[in-house]
Amino acid sequence: MQRIDGHVHLEHGPICAEYIEAFVDAAQKQGLESIQILDHTHRFKEFHPAYRSVIEADPTQAQWLSGKGKFQDSLRDYLALVRAMKQRSWPLEVRFGLEVCYTPESEPFLKEICRGLPLDFLVGSVHSIGGYLYDMSFSQPLLWQKQPHSAIVEQYCECVLKSVQSGLFDQIGHPDTIKMAASDAVMDRKWISRIALEAKCRGVIIECNTGCHWRYAHPDYGLSADWLKMLADLEIPVITASDAHDPCNVNRDLEQARARLLQFGVRCV
Repeated sequence: MQRIDGHVHLEHGPICAEYIEAFVDAAQKQGLESIQILDHTHRFKEFHPAYRSVIEADPTQAQWLSGKGKFQDSLRDYLALVRAMKQRSWPLEVRFGLEVCYTPESEPFLKEICRGLPLDFLVGSVHSIGGYLYDMSFSQPLLWQKQPHSAIVEQYCECVLKSVQSGLFDQIGHPDTIKMAASDAVMDRKWISRIALEAKCRGVIIECNTGCHWRYAHPDYGLSADWLKMLADLEIPVITASDAHDPCNVNRDLEQARARLLQFGVRCV
């Protein structure tokens, strides 16, 4: 099983070589063979139009997206840094990408702005449903207390499926992360099967992301048991990912996640 952390963020630091070096050093100390470095698209001013539905849905969300670190950096600067970093020789494989916040309504814009980006990979993640963020402290009154939970989960699953079908992404970020928002926010096996099969047909990689565990205290070390059973049955590999936002969290809880994948018979890329 390859020792890889497939999803770590520069979000809490500057866009500079020294900060990337800190992540690579942390990965080397953890004995990793590969690390994938990225950041949220909401860091970059060029992606502001992709968040129109979230901004317009409620002033609280608009305020959150106007805060520190949101839409303040230039994608051009990030791409220039990536080009420079790819000229270096590293002690392990280092790949660079973006985590793209996907919504069906923003898909045409995303296809235009992401076309031909000189990056190694793009991760597509669903962070909002019908314009409402589902995992923030303010999400309960805005979303979960206003709609049946089953309907929210259904909408979420539809969005994840569409993100796979979009053809935009090499990797799907934390596809069952909706579970951290409510105890009954459980994805039905029919949806897991549809999403997994679509990913297999399109060659899109599914993340087993431990962020829900160590950041939000969810008991799962990554994907749920239903997801792991389905992936094992369909012989679909996953990529392990910590969702680290600081170098000290690189590879966090991935040893437990890898052990769990072995237990279920799921292969890693």
